[in-house]
Amino acid sequence: MAFMGEYRHNTDSKGRIIMPARFRDALGSSMILTKGLDGCIYVYTNDRWEAILAELQKLPTTKRESRMYIHMVTAKAAEVEVDTTGRILIPQPLMEDAGIEKEVVIVGVASHVEIWAKARWEAYAAEASSSFEAVAETLTEYFKG
Repeated sequence: MAFMGEYRHNTDSKGRIIMPARFRDALGSSMILTKGLDGCIYVYTNDRWEAILAELQKLPTTKRESRMYIHMVTAKAAEVEVDTTGRILIPQPLMEDAGIEKEVVIVGVASHVEIWAKARWEAYAAEASSSFEAVAETLTEYFKG
């Protein structure tokens, strides 16, 4: 399943959010959360996480940048379970890294899901939207459709 769409939720006092049912169905009863790019949290299925770990192991550990990336992705990773009401608990270090306090935006991004602090998402989306056509033109070589 390809993840798509945008959903807005609030965290509760314990740092839990409701994962949208459409995403929950595809993610399963447990999922992996880790530090994402652009200041968000990436959410992966367990199978996708295993594939990512396999790719990380191909990076040259003799390069400092590789080690730094591997450390951030794996050290910040946590397996979380979906509770009976469809909520997941976001670990505090990930909440802090993503700047999440209360309001979040949960975004489907084809192969994974992202969790953003609302203000950070709105700033990112405004920037991405304003340059959407210019960026699309630079990526045309990657599209066959």
